[in-house]
Amino acid sequence: MELMKGGELFDQILEREHFSEVEARQYTKAMIDAISYCHDKDIVHRDLKPENLLLSDNSISEANIKVADFGLARLLDEDTLASTTCGTPGYVAPEVLERKKYGKECDNWSIGVITYIMLSGTPPFHEEEPFALFEQIKACRYEFDDESWEFVSEEAKDFISKILVADPSKRLTCAEMMAHPWMKKDLNSEKKLLKAKNKLLKYVSVRRGKSKKGKLGHGDDDL
Repeated sequence: MELMKGGELFDQILEREHFSEVEARQYTKAMIDAISYCHDKDIVHRDLKPENLLLSDNSISEANIKVADFGLARLLDEDTLASTTCGTPGYVAPEVLERKKYGKECDNWSIGVITYIMLSGTPPFHEEEPFALFEQIKACRYEFDDESWEFVSEEAKDFISKILVADPSKRLTCAEMMAHPWMKKDLNSEKKLLKAKNKLLKYVSVRRGKSKKGKLGHGDDDL
């Protein structure tokens, strides 16, 4: 198998002396590009999370993120949508939790969650009790608090707010994400996200402490 020398995405961020919105955007672009490729092949991943985003090397590049763990992935076509409730709590889309038929849009939701965490160091949905967490996700209740987001651009917030939308038909597609103004904005590369990085360290530690408590399911049988 291919050797991923850069390790997990969040580990790479934490190893850096500084981390900026410019770097977060580069990683987001690479993530979108990888998932867009899957979607073009009618593959939905269904378990996008930081642990499944690996870096081929230690550089910041639009091409060095690789998506791993296709254990819950499946093929879709026009007549067959997914219906199994599966994924990882905190990253799973509302339509999956509501046991509706769903498609590729569930991956786009997860991209929004991961980008939110990269920029703020905290998850958008963070209830400890699973039922409360799922209700928060289904209601799409999150905010951009001043403490975590004061140094993040308005374009980045707008980008996330158009992905973390309960109705999947109104959620940005991968192509629309790449065309969003945030992707083209001239960002200040010197502005470091110090608070976000410190909070991210705590977030990663807590997640590792809970280690592997649970996926919501094992996926469909037809892939």
